[in-house]
Amino acid sequence: MLVKWIRCTVVDRRGFERGQRKWAGLLGEPGFRGQGGGWSRGRPDVAHIFSFWESRAFYDSFMARSHDRLASAQSGTFKDARVRLFDHRFDVKTGFEPRFTDADLLRAALCRVREERAEHFVLMQEKVWNPAMAGSPGMVRGLFGEAPGNEFLVLSMWQSAAEHGKYRTERVERLALRAQTEADVVALTGDVVDMEQAWTV
Repeated sequence: MLVKWIRCTVVDRRGFERGQRKWAGLLGEPGFRGQGGGWSRGRPDVAHIFSFWESRAFYDSFMARSHDRLASAQSGTFKDARVRLFDHRFDVKTGFEPRFTDADLLRAALCRVREERAEHFVLMQEKVWNPAMAGSPGMVRGLFGEAPGNEFLVLSMWQSAAEHGKYRTERVERLALRAQTEADVVALTGDVVDMEQAWTV
């Protein structure tokens, strides 16, 4: 599965939200699996969209055919769009599906990892972080993806900000020590996103 992450700064909120609903047109696209997103908790003018495709070939075909027509509805409503593509490596918890209706909060972490530590980083994700996240109350589902250049995406969906907050305060520091995260990771960026159910396709 291919995961697309779009992050942009919105300059016309009402226009952007109106345009976001037009993406319902994705539903008939071959290979399309789902899309959802919302607003950054830390920066209210930043929107994040995540879309999921069965394969790169289906995605490329959509980009060549229908993308521009659907995107035109949002023209001029945002700036600084950053797009990243990831290959799904494995699930966090089991049976990831691109469904958003049962999650209020989404956490996206982008990790740039030292080349010689990439294998260790992936192993720690499987052996240390995944079980801890999967066992946390309120964590609905998630995935781990990889992009060229030793970049990795950890995407997790949560029932509420309170549940995600509990996981962070209780466990993250201890887990980071155990997983030797500091030795693996060159840069860690990301965001916490309040889901907008109207954007779900």
